Amino acid sequence: MTRQRRFAVRSYGCQMNAYDSERMAELLAHAGLVPAAPGEPADVEVLNTCHIREKAAEKLYSDIGRLQAAARKGARPRPLLVVAGCVAQAEGAEIAARAGGVDVIVGPQAYHRLPELIAARAGASGPLVDLDMPARSKFEALPARPARARASAFLTIQEGCDKFCTFCVVPYTRGAETSRPLDAILEEARALVSAGAIELTLLGQNVNGWRAPDAGGAGFADLLAEVGAIPGLRRLRYTTSHPRDMTPALVAAHRDVLTLMPFLHLPVQSGSDRVLAAMNRRHDRRFYLGLVAELRAARPDLALSSDFITGFPGETDADFADTLSLVEEVGFAQSFSFRYSPRLGTPAADAPDQLPEAIKAGRLARLQALLASQQLAFNTRHVGSEMDILIERPGKRRGQWIGKSPWMQSVVVEDPGLAPGALVPVAIVAAGPNSLTGRRLAAAAA
Repeated sequence: MTRQRRFAVRSYGCQMNAYDSERMAELLAHAGLVPAAPGEPADVEVLNTCHIREKAAEKLYSDIGRLQAAARKGARPRPLLVVAGCVAQAEGAEIAARAGGVDVIVGPQAYHRLPELIAARAGASGPLVDLDMPARSKFEALPARPARARASAFLTIQEGCDKFCTFCVVPYTRGAETSRPLDAILEEARALVSAGAIELTLLGQNVNGWRAPDAGGAGFADLLAEVGAIPGLRRLRYTTSHPRDMTPALVAAHRDVLTLMPFLHLPVQSGSDRVLAAMNRRHDRRFYLGLVAELRAARPDLALSSDFITGFPGETDADFADTLSLVEEVGFAQSFSFRYSPRLGTPAADAPDQLPEAIKAGRLARLQALLASQQLAFNTRHVGSEMDILIERPGKRRGQWIGKSPWMQSVVVEDPGLAPGALVPVAIVAAGPNSLTGRRLAAAAA
């Protein structure tokens, strides 16, 4: 009896990559391959890449080298190696020239053709490269979602970006903004809920820029209301949003859509108007702060997270001080912050006033210390409160579980009777920098 070929999909970067990795796994399973067990050699290795920051791209080449070294040593057979995602789109055949041993290179808009590319590679003399951005949406070619889903599931509704921030490669690797049709999104959302999902996170590079493709169609706030009303759905989230696309209707949705969780990721990148203009962010400090005030008026328990870049070309001490003061004024529950990393092909990479790494790193350390103190303060404020948490995975000890709060905090609870997917009420008894400790209350959430 012929052994079925095994596959593994490794994901780097954002939640959209995680969603794409799930869909690639479904494609390969639909084509007759089976997932390799953890630690088991795979016949097909798919590395689904991120190109937002240099570190993520370099990890790709490190992993390619590790897989090739294992094959050379005889530790495992040489797999058919696929590089997918944004690094594939940005660097194309240069990946094979740099790393060697890569069999298929496929971009994020063409991965629906992955099974046929793998089949065609057997008769090809070199790597197959597909970086097409076809007019026909890949979503039309993907198989139906499986009959069983995780309790918390991702759903991509929009791809690409037209904002052209000067530091960002997304418009070049994911293309122009495109929105999936409302009916297709609702069909996939209902399928996920029917398969067991009780929490959905809607994804897009500029997710709140979603518009129904038909002329005069629904906007993002309308979509939230439709998805949020699906029977059986308990929690709704979305990421990543752009401040300029936070319409009054969307602000109101944070008050009116009862399943929408009180947590919003709203990237600002800098607190300096001069730097924001150089980044082409299309908003200034005053606009962002006014938007935060409107959101908190609509949803008083709303918590915010954000993205920050330190050491952007030309950033002065005064510009950085503006970022620190904005952080102090807003108060963030969580945040992601990075040193500026030049990405080839973006306008900022060619700016003449690049800063030394030591300055970038020093500013990042100061910013992260402030953000960490805010996160700890936010967590500490929840001690003594009660909340429902969604159990996601086992903890380090037997009978210990990790759940997610409405505000995206990790909550540790001791209870051997729990299982992934349970939505349970807990009392918060302690808080740390990165998590809360909860005690399960007697009755499960209705």
